[in-house]
Amino acid sequence: MAASLAPAVSLCDVLVVGAGPAALCMATALAQRQLAVILLAARDPWRPWPNTYGIWGHELDELDLGFLLAHRWRRCSSVFLGKEHNHGLDYGLIDKHGLQGYWRQLCGQHGVRVQRDAAAAIRHHPDHSHVDGASGQSYRARLVVDATGHQPVFVQRPRCVAVAQQAAYGVVGRFSTPPIRPGSFVLMDYRNSHLSPEQQQEPPTFLYAMDLGNGRYFVEETSLAAYPPLPFPLLKHRLEQRLDRQGCAVEQVQEVEQCLFPMNLPLPDRRQRVMGFGGAATMVHPASGYMLGSLLRRGPDLAAAIAQALEEGRRGAALSRAAWGNLWSDDLVRRHGIYRFGLEKLMRLGSNDLQAFFHTFFQLPQPLWSGFLTNTLPLASLTGAMVRLFAAAPWSVRRHLLRPRGRELNLLLTGLLLR
Repeated sequence: MAASLAPAVSLCDVLVVGAGPAALCMATALAQRQLAVILLAARDPWRPWPNTYGIWGHELDELDLGFLLAHRWRRCSSVFLGKEHNHGLDYGLIDKHGLQGYWRQLCGQHGVRVQRDAAAAIRHHPDHSHVDGASGQSYRARLVVDATGHQPVFVQRPRCVAVAQQAAYGVVGRFSTPPIRPGSFVLMDYRNSHLSPEQQQEPPTFLYAMDLGNGRYFVEETSLAAYPPLPFPLLKHRLEQRLDRQGCAVEQVQEVEQCLFPMNLPLPDRRQRVMGFGGAATMVHPASGYMLGSLLRRGPDLAAAIAQALEEGRRGAALSRAAWGNLWSDDLVRRHGIYRFGLEKLMRLGSNDLQAFFHTFFQLPQPLWSGFLTNTLPLASLTGAMVRLFAAAPWSVRRHLLRPRGRELNLLLTGLLLR
């Protein structure tokens, strides 16, 4: 009983729950708007992140954050149907320690209070919310932002019957011969001659790889999306088969990466009192699996909208509605529905048709395919790009795209009509 009677921490403007990139991005963006922010982290927010984060170079350059790249590749390509595509855009690898240090400095500079505690329960009042921590401490905030990932603590979303997940197994190490061209980055290499005829009928996977310099490479076998997701042992075996076919032996494994995250989760209910950000707010891009660029780009805009709403005197449900309306505007909701529709289509394509699709996709003008992958195309441009893609695709792909199956039609309607 004593723990439940612990005094509440003084009222703050925003309580951000989480310890990953989304939480740090949101907490610092809010604090830079002179808001009183508490970061409620169940684990050490400065503990090193296990996964790699890739991003198109121009996404950071446009935000004046290019210094956060550990590597930048001018030579960026993919392989579809045995043909190499030079994408003509820089690709970069995030300096994870540098990004954490950047956010840590901003937290200190702008007065973010970091509390090591796990959020356990929440109660809403007309003008604020009350969060109970697992420690027995309680916290009060005018707005609570849940940034705890794809299985959020507080944010509610509709149930998804079949969750498609992107899975990947990769290693950082040294090899007997370069697994890819030295000095290059490979976005998607769909060559599958190393697989047996039976394996080639299974869901396709591709190689994602980069030269890290000094004889070190990162190679990863990746599934675009599938449900159920492809298991890590299968991805590991396919990666080994791919390298064996090249006569490339792994001489030293320095790191192993296993990634699994949902690609097609429905959007949260925008009427709820708890605000979401990052995976908790379904910000993973269904077309690419990327999210970090979106966090960096949209976080400051969301923080500005929250600060303005607070300045206007909005509290409670009115404040959370203003926040949700900024993060998931009607335009973005429609685009998300279209992207989910497209993902459903791609998951039904066999290896040859999928490669034909991507071969056609990357023939689009660069601003269209780049904007498609970064989710920066306005709705009219997005639909226009899809029409151009359909018109240019081979008949085998168009026939598949024309045939509605499962929930595809409902997803497309979500992209055209608001629920």
